Amino acid sequence: MTGELDRPVFIVSPPRSGSSLLFRTMMQAPDVFTIGGESHALIESVPSLHPRERGWESNRLTAADATPGVVEALSVRFVAALRDRDGRRPDGPARMIEKTPKNSLRVPFLAAAFPDAWFVYLHRDPRATLSSMMEAWASGRFRTYPRLPDWPRSDWSLLLTPGWREWRHLPLPEVAARQWSTTSGILVADLEALGPERVRALSFEALVADPQAAIAALCASLGLAWDRALASPLPLSPSVVSAPRSGKWRRNEAAIERVWPIVAAEAGRAAGFAKAREV
Repeated sequence: MTGELDRPVFIVSPPRSGSSLLFRTMMQAPDVFTIGGESHALIESVPSLHPRERGWESNRLTAADATPGVVEALSVRFVAALRDRDGRRPDGPARMIEKTPKNSLRVPFLAAAFPDAWFVYLHRDPRATLSSMMEAWASGRFRTYPRLPDWPRSDWSLLLTPGWREWRHLPLPEVAARQWSTTSGILVADLEALGPERVRALSFEALVADPQAAIAALCASLGLAWDRALASPLPLSPSVVSAPRSGKWRRNEAAIERVWPIVAAEAGRAAGFAKAREV
């Protein structure tokens, strides 16, 4: 069954980095198939991949989790749900594009499950990302695990990060900072462990500055065609909490400055990695 997926492309980034915008744009490519949205429910419908079955430790998955039965079950689910931009199902091997923020903690699993998979790392200024994460938590729209055991705020938002139980009594800005830093550190290390031919990097800032050039270059690097003219600015993603504007993160500048020591080292590492792999 895995042979029905041909060089699947996984977009990975810390949450609130703009991956929804990139995904919704790339799914317009003529040779691409997607499930139409994020794969949270699809992936976690495989019982062993749900964090509930792992004592709610986190969304982390490794190559050891990519057993033949799990890979088969996941592949069947993906293939059954795939459609192209015109709603057609694949009639042969399909170039799937997938985007789910939790997959930033699952790169070793995905790389083992789909040995011909490619990964697109979307990098965004961590200040903007942290501000958006704080906004997402406060909005209540991104609750991934309602009534999470051992979490005093009851509902957990965004991806479930290793070490989360140690953050139970921290203020929200610090929770978001540790969530970003932990995710980014794991993600960059996992991508560094892959061969460079399997990883592409794109700057969110470059994407919004010149969508046509950024998407055309990215698709070309992935062996995908591109045949549409893009508006600039791109249409807003449904996951936007408040209207974007230049420097919007400054509304949370004081909180970000307080937690910056938590993220500074990983912010520098992420920027360097993105620069080295950029399309």
